[in-house]
Amino acid sequence: MFEVVPLGVGSALPTQTRHLAGTVVRREGRSVLFDCGEGSQLQMVRGGLTRGPLDAVFVTHLHGDHLYGLPGLVTTLAMLEREDPLTIVGPEGIQAMMRAMPGIKSDGSLPIRYVELAEGFGHQVVYRGHGVTVEARPLEHRVFCAGYRYQEDTRPGSLDGPGARAAGITEGDQFEALKAGRDVTLADGATVRSADLLGPPRPGAGFAYVLDTMPCDGGRQLAAGADLLMHEATFTDAEAERAREVGHSTARQAAQVARDAEARRLLITHFSARYNDPAPLVAEAREVFPETEAAVELERYAVKR
Repeated sequence: MFEVVPLGVGSALPTQTRHLAGTVVRREGRSVLFDCGEGSQLQMVRGGLTRGPLDAVFVTHLHGDHLYGLPGLVTTLAMLEREDPLTIVGPEGIQAMMRAMPGIKSDGSLPIRYVELAEGFGHQVVYRGHGVTVEARPLEHRVFCAGYRYQEDTRPGSLDGPGARAAGITEGDQFEALKAGRDVTLADGATVRSADLLGPPRPGAGFAYVLDTMPCDGGRQLAAGADLLMHEATFTDAEAERAREVGHSTARQAAQVARDAEARRLLITHFSARYNDPAPLVAEAREVFPETEAAVELERYAVKR
């Protein structure tokens, strides 16, 4: 299980009650960040989300409301004398942009690993580590944009403890070997097969992050079977033409993506400032996909299989 924490649910313009795009995913004491709009690290502080265990930042596209908080975050990590490498994933040009900013980690103390996505790519695994894999696929926006899927690794099945003891297993390291899928040879030469004592593999939970985009195949592929889909819903259907013009989705379209991808839950976000209350967006989405909620800043959403 892991948790998803929205930092900002607004679109291009911040309001008195909404910050710009950014979402933290926390699992087993470690975290990653999807987008880093202006004010993201302040929201992390307000939410008690420590920056130290941050392993990676995944940026969807090079619009300011999705990355202007990144220089400040990187500078803070350098000031904290962090030595562990930070992975930054985003479209081609993000590394040059960061290096052109004056005052960022000028002493070179913070090692950064950049992974740049080339326009026209189809699918790419951009991060592995600490029991998770993150993949990227292209979306459809006014500029080159990528969405992401955060997926827990599949774990071995549960071990039949009584069955293992009946087979002659007595030592802790023997139990651990069986849990890891390795056979154990006993002192009398008999072999205890892990496959005979392990249940079926346990798939991990999946989270899809799909901002900013019109409905597209890339978004549906990222959302396929996801336990939680966070999808932009900038407008209602009344503004469908405007959504198409600026490369965004309506709430109904977000729900259609969730339905078609057979996701379990939908969290809509990236609300236009014209909607003081997201209730009309939620109502519209629920007509298509009942398991819909409006993302609330600094709320913690548990994600599990």
